[in-house]
Amino acid sequence: MNKKQLEIIISKLKPIQTPKPSLEQYTIPSDLAAEILNLAHLRNDIEDKVVFDFGCGTGRLALGALLLGAKEVVAVDTDDTVLETAEENFHSLVTGMKGISFNGSIKFVCSDIGEFEGKCDTVVQNPPFGIQGSHHADSVFLEKALECGRSIYSLHKNGYEKTQEFLTRLVESKGGKVEQIVPYTFSIPHMFKFHDKPKKEISVDLYVIRK
Repeated sequence: MNKKQLEIIISKLKPIQTPKPSLEQYTIPSDLAAEILNLAHLRNDIEDKVVFDFGCGTGRLALGALLLGAKEVVAVDTDDTVLETAEENFHSLVTGMKGISFNGSIKFVCSDIGEFEGKCDTVVQNPPFGIQGSHHADSVFLEKALECGRSIYSLHKNGYEKTQEFLTRLVESKGGKVEQIVPYTFSIPHMFKFHDKPKKEISVDLYVIRK
């Protein structure tokens, strides 16, 4: 499956129906999800690997990893409502996609990120950026990813050099190394009353990390 095919499939998955501003439940754009997963796949971090998706939402990254041949995927979120949607998306893939089979398995886990425990080969995550909710919420997710995974693909709001330096120091303090910081654009549609534009573009960075 190439990147464009993956993007098309992800774009058809059901989005979050009633997003919560405090949890910053912004659905990752399908093109960005496909881009991140394709990069991880090309670096041999998806196929036949155990993959965790923290703050999985409706499962775009988790299900994309499964489509790319992950051996086992664990999709973790604190919101049981969005996990139900993620499971619906999985079942719609199983029943609605002819010619595509899954060699791996997927498990949906409702858990606060701080309480989750486990080990994996790869973490792919789009954590809350800490804009509406808890400040530095993304750092909590990054620390958990470093605790659980050997290869990490983590998306963070671009805060220029100061943020990059802070996150890089955090990674290094936990025994990791930032191999790449790749800039992307994250498109957010009008979702909440406080949004004053039809669409907002946010500059984000993908941190590619090894332990």
